[in-house]
Amino acid sequence: MKRLKKKHVVRWITRKVVFPLVYHINAIRPIQKDKVLFMEGRFSEVTDNFTEIIRVLEQDYNLDIHYHFLLQGFVSNKETIRRQIAFVKDAATAAFLIYNDASDTQGAFKVRKGTRVLNTWHGAGAFKKFGLSTADKIFGGSRKEQLRYNAHPHYDLFTVSSPEVEWAYVEALGKEKDSESIKGVGLSRTDVFYRKEYIDSAKDKLISEFPEAAGKKVILYAPTFRGRMKRAETPDELDLELFYKELSDEYVVLIKHHPLVKKAKRPVVDDRFKAFARDVTDTMAISDLLCVSDICITDYSSLIYEYSIFERPMVFFAYDLENYCDWRGFYYNYDEMTPGPVCRTNEEMIDYIKNVEDRFDKKAVHDFREKFMSGCDGHATERIIDMFFGDRIEAYRK
Repeated sequence: MKRLKKKHVVRWITRKVVFPLVYHINAIRPIQKDKVLFMEGRFSEVTDNFTEIIRVLEQDYNLDIHYHFLLQGFVSNKETIRRQIAFVKDAATAAFLIYNDASDTQGAFKVRKGTRVLNTWHGAGAFKKFGLSTADKIFGGSRKEQLRYNAHPHYDLFTVSSPEVEWAYVEALGKEKDSESIKGVGLSRTDVFYRKEYIDSAKDKLISEFPEAAGKKVILYAPTFRGRMKRAETPDELDLELFYKELSDEYVVLIKHHPLVKKAKRPVVDDRFKAFARDVTDTMAISDLLCVSDICITDYSSLIYEYSIFERPMVFFAYDLENYCDWRGFYYNYDEMTPGPVCRTNEEMIDYIKNVEDRFDKKAVHDFREKFMSGCDGHATERIIDMFFGDRIEAYRK
């Protein structure tokens, strides 16, 4: 109880006193007009939410680019606070701040006039609820707590995959009075799916990582996590033995767990199936896996939106649908929006896969793509850079 109380006290002091004070003290200095700061809240390296924007900035401009990795939930509280303070201090003189998630660190201070803020959100579409949309769900904190610790500052641009889903982000972020910043102009990271050289490279990576996949069709199993983010767990309901027995002549299975699930909590693939199934969570990027997969099995993951770009079959393994709906909920009716069969058992999935050529409804996937991914046409990065930076970085063009 004392530990919990201390945790709340530390959070209040850092977010309400320390971070705003550090920002405003350092904001006495002038803005550095060529300074661009990228912040990753949980990961130790730049994720694909940023890579295409960074590639263009480094290729075409001479800018002072900074990176901050907070590693929240993955390092000690003391180390996290040290990283947060370093980020806030650096942010105070940046001309451009770029995020890809929600964080009560980035929302703790009011950004000074002259600094522009972009969020290249990490999820496409609008599938499972998040943010203020979960305030009445088990997954979310209370509305009072979420409003007390703001996770979203004022944005000049918040990018989503299609105008269709803008309303969901307005609700989740609490931006009813600031909705014009949320734009369905596409997600930068999806541009790579339109490049043949990227897809060819992904196929080469697969064979290098998993030689047994050569000549076989690929099933990607990529479930989302269960529980709360800090204690994320992965489902262990896929019957690899049954899949091996029924499908191994024609297919291999690649398993990609959610990045928040720590390695110790992932099911181990039995050695009996090592030529048929491989856990590639730590060895292959999800963007590469989407390129090489012939069928995708997931549950409630937003990766279905990116995968729809390829217009290939999807299977939804929703064995715990009612519980998940109570836990977190969806923005659209699950059964109506999913562009593929919703299965409760391994047998149902295997039956569909065996008959996929006859049962696959490509039009359903195409319509889904047109509705939820209309901004992701291979040119999102150039639109985002133009809208966010404008001519403010033209002086630094190479």
